Amino acid sequence: MPKIISVDNEKTLTPAHEDYLKAIYLLRAKGVEVNNSALAQQLEVSPASATNMVKKLADLDLVEYEPYQSVTLTETGERVALEVLRHHRLLELYLHQKLNLPWDKVHAEAEKLEHVISETLEDAIASALDNPTVDPHGDPIPSKDGTIEKVAGAPLSQAKLNQPYRLVQVLMQDQERLSYLGSLGLYPNATVMLLKSAPFSGPLLIDVGGEHHALAHDMAELLLVTPL
Repeated sequence: MPKIISVDNEKTLTPAHEDYLKAIYLLRAKGVEVNNSALAQQLEVSPASATNMVKKLADLDLVEYEPYQSVTLTETGERVALEVLRHHRLLELYLHQKLNLPWDKVHAEAEKLEHVISETLEDAIASALDNPTVDPHGDPIPSKDGTIEKVAGAPLSQAKLNQPYRLVQVLMQDQERLSYLGSLGLYPNATVMLLKSAPFSGPLLIDVGGEHHALAHDMAELLLVTPL
């Protein structure tokens, strides 16, 4: 469903426009310098395609762009990105909580639906979920007015040994990895304890609900925890 983004000068956005704006926002939120190469990699398109789309977004006053410089969102561009992100994360939570879709499958479905739901349906979903603030992976859901809270937490790989922590955010969308984490009980709000940490970024030994599991260091870096 095309989106009108300006009352004074009607500009219609396509799902592709929205995908780029969301990608720019998410890359910058990770601290990544957003250039055409980074966008091409994130969206799995050619660098030439990314360059062409960024130019179109600049013409729509949604991004600020100069050749060979990083790309930044304008105020309007960020507002659109946060709206799409709100749709996406509300849909993920609704699919998981109300339709019992596994948490490793909701991202792909939300990617298809985020562009087509109306504001009326968005409000109904939020109400049905009691106006949630995080999605099934612990990612913050932007508010209706376009604000978003940063999740407080540090990587599990940096946790102190033999102290309980609460898992607050899982920074991945890969289906196989999420399925594996789920098999270990590593969902947001799970209690986890780091028992051993091998040197040189070796595997970790963790306790989840009284059961011990080995966990790769690179995966532990993507699990944000807070002390209990």
